[in-house]
Amino acid sequence: MRQVPVVMHVRCPERLPEELYRLVLEQLGELSPVVQALPPTAALVDLRGALRYHGATAAHLGDVLRLRTVSRYGIDVRVGIGSTVTVATTASAQIPHPGGVLAIEPADVTDWLALLPVEDLHGIGPRHAAVLKRYGIDHVGMLAALPPATVQRMLGGKAGRTAVDRARGIDPRTVTPRLQPASATVRHRFPHDVLDGAPARSALLGLVVQLGAELRRRGQAARALTLTLSFAGGPKWEKTRRLTEPSAHEDDLRQLTYQMMDAAGLQRGRLTGLALRGEDLVDADQVAEQLSLDAARQARLTAESTADRILEKFGPGAIGPAATYRPAS
Repeated sequence: MRQVPVVMHVRCPERLPEELYRLVLEQLGELSPVVQALPPTAALVDLRGALRYHGATAAHLGDVLRLRTVSRYGIDVRVGIGSTVTVATTASAQIPHPGGVLAIEPADVTDWLALLPVEDLHGIGPRHAAVLKRYGIDHVGMLAALPPATVQRMLGGKAGRTAVDRARGIDPRTVTPRLQPASATVRHRFPHDVLDGAPARSALLGLVVQLGAELRRRGQAARALTLTLSFAGGPKWEKTRRLTEPSAHEDDLRQLTYQMMDAAGLQRGRLTGLALRGEDLVDADQVAEQLSLDAARQARLTAESTADRILEKFGPGAIGPAATYRPAS
């Protein structure tokens, strides 16, 4: 008999220091060897083998986890349990603070999801929810009842198909054991000191392109960016700002990076190097793709995807913005 998946989604009450987050992951590892970190505040656990090993129900394991994290670290977690990643993640978000356990039985998934507001379904972001509500679709049950083709016309092909599947409790994603890096950094060192002008902006754009490509290669997205400027004589300037939504797209990274560069007010400062760091990284699969009515942005995203395939085939430097290229001397 095919075993029904049992997925646990664990949500911490706030962003944790990296060491404390790792301790929580260790507690999850004592329940099951299949743990997928979603730093800095969440994780997924595959409980199928763990239920037989511990001789306990999924809800009981959730209670055990809460007891351990509270008693050992003072952290009360919210634990959602379901047959898919979508159900488990949606369930954990329904638990009021400070913590608790909500287990949805496979036979109850459809009825439980149907009563939820559409914006509460994992993977439906605020923009998609707003579009659906404009058409009078305000509960998950209404979304689940629609033909996929209808929703695809509202939200776009892939997003529409995925929304209907998840509203019906269908989600083929599995828990992939992974402890993702918490950050990604790219650097540029100038061959000689420069002022904030074309060379500096060109190098900055190059870092944005490199960072975006690295994040997409990893399957991650950044919640925040940190820009570090190094000056002749040793001093440094550093600024961190958060993105409106997690992203690995050059459009979003470039806009925020340029804002930070402008905020530096360099005037006559002579730069020796730049560093750009993506922080609070999350699994890109956990980031809802929002509907965009900006045709120019969609064209740039398509070009970005094409460039990724070219880089994968031909290696670094095969393609990039013209502004980052310099003629050979």
